[in-house]
Amino acid sequence: MIHQHENTLHITHLSDTAIHQLAPSFRQLPHTTHADGQYRLRRYSVVQFVGGKVVEVDKHDFTQSSQYNPFQGDIKRQFEPVLQETLKSEGLREMCELFVEANGLPDGQIIDIHQMRIASVFDETMVSPEGVHQDGYDYIAMIGIDRHNIVGGELMLYQDNHAAPFFRKVLEDGEVAMVADSALWHNATPIRAIEHGEEGHMDVFVLTAKDGNHEFHA
Repeated sequence: MIHQHENTLHITHLSDTAIHQLAPSFRQLPHTTHADGQYRLRRYSVVQFVGGKVVEVDKHDFTQSSQYNPFQGDIKRQFEPVLQETLKSEGLREMCELFVEANGLPDGQIIDIHQMRIASVFDETMVSPEGVHQDGYDYIAMIGIDRHNIVGGELMLYQDNHAAPFFRKVLEDGEVAMVADSALWHNATPIRAIEHGEEGHMDVFVLTAKDGNHEFHA
């Protein structure tokens, strides 16, 4: 049975404890050799949420169709996995539980976890180089973890890819935006450093899931 979306957009919040647990791990994100690797540092893991626990799945390559990502579509991208201490943390478990419960997802749901730091390396650094887009999933959660020395990075949501955004919001520390990806399009404004010459960044987790994807087959 296809789960019907009750909410196309739902805003909620992680606990302060979870934010403090998860924030330090962003300092250990690697650069990648991908087109955006200079300014989007990231880790990627796939997990299964079973019986209230996070179980890692052995998959670390990520491909998006060029239908959804004209910037880097149809390219198999390898990423370093999310650190074990992060995957085993109560903060990450809370984040996955929030995602599953808010969307009414079944026990055993497969969740893709993208951990990203967008660093303000240019005068204006793109947060979403693919522009107004969908990701090809049913459920997305965007979680703000930390903002330092930046302005911008507003999440923008659209009814379709030719409309003006109907929703704009900076995700402050711990704020979670749950979006029905098949119903809405999204984008983000670039970030700029406030104090030039000083490091600036925006740290986010992005969780994605598909209907019916709760039995993993290697």
